[in-house]
Amino acid sequence: MAASTSTATATAEVTAATTATATATATATGKVGALPEVAAPQEVAPKDARSLSKLFFEQLALLEEGTQEYQYARNTLIEMNMSLVRYAAGRFRGRGDMEDITQVGMIGLIKAIDRFDLSREVEFTTFAVPYIVGEIKRFFRDTSWAVHVPRRLQEARVELAKATDELSSRLGRAPKVSELAALMNLSEEEVMEAKIAANGYTSASLDAPIDGSGTSDGDDAFADLIGAEDPAMERVEDFHALAPLITALGERDRQILHFRFVDELTQAEIGERLGVSQMHVSRLLSRALASLRRGLLTTE
Repeated sequence: MAASTSTATATAEVTAATTATATATATATGKVGALPEVAAPQEVAPKDARSLSKLFFEQLALLEEGTQEYQYARNTLIEMNMSLVRYAAGRFRGRGDMEDITQVGMIGLIKAIDRFDLSREVEFTTFAVPYIVGEIKRFFRDTSWAVHVPRRLQEARVELAKATDELSSRLGRAPKVSELAALMNLSEEEVMEAKIAANGYTSASLDAPIDGSGTSDGDDAFADLIGAEDPAMERVEDFHALAPLITALGERDRQILHFRFVDELTQAEIGERLGVSQMHVSRLLSRALASLRRGLLTTE
């Protein structure tokens, strides 16, 4: 164990010395592409990475995008600054798989490298960390919610939780909507909307037992308590079964059915429109309905 530690320390010292020498050489030459060869960029100490990153950014601005030298400079910058990702990801420890969080943070680091401009005279670390943290927060915002809700409601949920905790501690009871609205500078309707949206953060299976035990040994499930049989569903099925049967009727029969059941005309009014007696309309209507009835019984 001691030998391993000594070896790691010696390697780090050699890497630092090589980095410092290479940096001085590259700075002295001042040529495009005169970049130091960094054997293990991910092992460069943060303080060395800051000075070395500045050199790489200076050269990156002069290199043509897509060239081998450009890719080398960009990739080295990414590897040298991975410690920033680990630092930012540590703030979210316990909120998910750290490997996933780190991978998302790397996306933020790459975006920061591609958008960094030395002319702003800002340290890269100062510029990059907000990008990394923002990317991780966006990841949680987009994947943590069981039901997607607008971003303003997601943010309102966080503020609502803070306001609820503060007022509960101050008042010694659950706060009223009006009290929350006053503290959050929102209307009562907006507070209620945030409360409703907060229900979408987590979800439970409809098959989960009501007691939350996780077992279904004879316990009632949520699905047993919600929903009811819709009587209109049977009517929908009848409509679908009737459609081809009505299409198969003659044109006059279809017209009589339309007058009677859509326009809700009496048999006498239908007779006037068709130029026939009310008695004849009754016979035609009875025949059409009998045909449809037989068709439905056959279908069933």
